[in-house]
Amino acid sequence: MIFVCKVYHDDMLYHLIFFTNVLRVLESRGMHKNELAKLTGISPAFLSDLTNGKTNPSLKTMERIAEALEVSLPWLLESTDLDHQSLVVLSGGKHHGSLPEGYERITVVLPAQKAYIVKQWDADAKKKLHDLVEPRSRAG
Repeated sequence: MIFVCKVYHDDMLYHLIFFTNVLRVLESRGMHKNELAKLTGISPAFLSDLTNGKTNPSLKTMERIAEALEVSLPWLLESTDLDHQSLVVLSGGKHHGSLPEGYERITVVLPAQKAYIVKQWDADAKKKLHDLVEPRSRAG
């Protein structure tokens, strides 16, 4: 196997991950870009340019796509089967991810009682993350 490496800036890397995930969701659901275009109100030509990397999406466009696919925007931006080292190489050594090691962002649909418990866990995790970051910002 030959691995061709192109160095991407972080924003380009996230666009690559985003549209790879969009295309995967479409494929897994047996959908076509034209169907997504209808659901989002984005022209098929513009959507094609987006997924081919010819133009960059606005946040509003990415939100519309995520909503149409019924997945979270963070999942579309961060979920990847690339290992950390590959992400570092693709980003030119600048990829750090948005969460520290040992933390993972997930999206779930739960009954109200279970959702309440998960929200408590989320609040606890956010406090721990804040406490990890805050001492560093005071030191710097």
